[in-house]
Amino acid sequence: MPHLTTPPSPWMQRALDQAGLALGHSDPNPSVGAVIVSPAGAVLGEGHTQAVGGPHAEVMALRDAAARGHDVRGATAYVTLEPCAHHGRTGPCCEALSAAGIGRVVAALRDPNPRVAGGGFAHLVAAGVQVEVGDGAEAARELMRGFLSRMTRGRPWVRLKVAASLDGFTALPNGHSQWITGEAARADGQRWRQRASCILTGSGTLLADDPLLNVRLPGTTRQPALVIVDSQLRTPPTAQALTLGQRPVWIATAEPELHAPGHAAWLARQQALRQVLMPAHGNLSPTASPPALLDLPHRPGPRPQVDLAALLLALAAREVNEVHVEAGAGLNGALLRAGLVDEIVAYVAPTLLGSGLGWASAWGPVTDAQAATSVQSAPGVAGEPTAPPRDAASGVGQPPFFATVSAAPRGRFLDLLPLGDDLRLRLLLGAEAPG
Repeated sequence: MPHLTTPPSPWMQRALDQAGLALGHSDPNPSVGAVIVSPAGAVLGEGHTQAVGGPHAEVMALRDAAARGHDVRGATAYVTLEPCAHHGRTGPCCEALSAAGIGRVVAALRDPNPRVAGGGFAHLVAAGVQVEVGDGAEAARELMRGFLSRMTRGRPWVRLKVAASLDGFTALPNGHSQWITGEAARADGQRWRQRASCILTGSGTLLADDPLLNVRLPGTTRQPALVIVDSQLRTPPTAQALTLGQRPVWIATAEPELHAPGHAAWLARQQALRQVLMPAHGNLSPTASPPALLDLPHRPGPRPQVDLAALLLALAAREVNEVHVEAGAGLNGALLRAGLVDEIVAYVAPTLLGSGLGWASAWGPVTDAQAATSVQSAPGVAGEPTAPPRDAASGVGQPPFFATVSAAPRGRFLDLLPLGDDLRLRLLLGAEAPG
């Protein structure tokens, strides 16, 4: 379990349990839970936020209480996030609570959404409802890191998933990797996929493994969007991941200059991919964003590379809260180098492979000499930068590195969980998204 400095009260924990039921279903809305408790300490109603366009947690709890025949006047509502105060796809929850006669609201977090920003609490106080904030704040933040990140930083929360041997390899030198980790670890990885807004990979992964990259848990009602970083549009139109038809697919690419070599070939590949993506749009829900080829800002040159920070901004504009990264070493390293990884979920097997493929390419600080050669894309692995060959004499082209151990970034472990014979470690990098 995550380390919590202030454990939630029992009633708030029950609301948090409800919020957990919304994970993977409420997106792009936050995963919120609510419990209504009588002055005598009896549960009158409870609920969690439904799929987009459906009722929020507070309304579900009020409906549950009504279905049980309970009068909620004077009761306390425990909610994991400040009740909304705006008219969106649904009505304001703060108005529903005050109209029902709720006497007290205990919330874990304030809502940083500019459309709320204290407005929910202000309405409740004006209506004579007592408001308290902070119970279970850290546990609530854990459940809605992506939403909080998008609201406060303007970009999604990026979670990078790794499965490796104890000596740090994700596959043997011949590429064989099935299976480094056991069934329990792989099932846990599916749950992280399920709660994400999108799964991000590189075209190199599609070329090497042709994975589906979907959620295969029983009862799955929503497939996260698939985002493919593919600067040169090398994704095969026949890739399995493009055929699922139950999710948006966004390919992040970088169009070459008009007269650059390869521009005509890039346009031909673009047309081929569009012919595959667009027919699948008819299988999506009405609220899903359509598939798209995202032509993003990039470094100029004969082989332009997608600006990964710009990609995250583009995803935030599409209401992406959590990005779940399952990619190769090049893209993993590029994300780390750019400082865009917020959390690493690492599954470590009690296996020593001795040699093989690492999970991240060299990504330390780049010197001026190294920057002169830049980071190139390996043949056939578009969108996954790799370090240029080492030149020990000049220093140019050497893999980037930190001068001292103390200069390297240091994270904080969130938890350590045994899963069968394997271990899952969660590492937080950088500052947490405030709530």
